[in-house]
Order: sequence, then structure tokens, then C-alpha cells
Amino acid sequence: MNSGLLHTMQAFAGSLPLRVLTPGEVLFEEGEPGNTLFCVLHGVVELSWGADVSELFGPGEVLGVGALVSDNHRRHGTARALEATELIEMGREQFLFAVQETPLFAIELMASLERRLRGLED
Repeated sequence: MNSGLLHTMQAFAGSLPLRVLTPGEVLFEEGEPGNTLFCVLHGVVELSWGADVSELFGPGEVLGVGALVSDNHRRHGTARALEATELIEMGREQFLFAVQETPLFAIELMASLERRLRGLED
């Protein structure tokens, strides 16, 4: 859990769309176009791709970041709620605003991505 990133996202929660998923509900599917990232507030999301590769995202963790950095982005995996889950949805404009208002947000997000990459290497 990334409590710094979660705290920052919660501060922006009032002005961003909230997505509520039931257990088993799909957030997005592999190959779909995507232009937003998601931060988990409560619950757990499983991101799976390939036959047997998956990651779990809990409170304070962000998924779908590639959608903000590449045009015509296609989702690389399928994201599904494993339990009742609440997420904040953030597009490129909201992301840029968050970075401008709270520069530490960008550092927290990069740290989150770095931890995720380290976890995939293990």
C-alpha cells in the first residue's frame, strides 16, 4: 500500500469520478482503448494478462498509467475487482492539474511504479 499516494488521491477525490465495482466486475479488458488511470481507494483489483500472469492492486495503488503517457493506448490486461472496490478515475487533464497543484504527487506515482516493476522482476 502506498499511503502517500492514497492520501493525495483522497484529497482530489471530491473532484474526480468515483468508480464502484462489485466482486468479479471488470474494470477494463485487454485490448480496449484507455485514456484514464485508476487509484484504488478500497478493495482489491486483479490485473491479469497472458495465461497465468497477474498482479493485485490494493488501496493506494495505481493501475492503467500507460493510458496517460501514450496516445491511442490499448489496455495490456484485464482488470477485475476481487471484492467490493472503490477507485478514483483520472484522465490526463486531471493528472496534469494534480501534478501542478501537488508536485509530490508525481514523485509518489513514480515511486509506486518503481515498486511495481521491482515486484515483477522478483
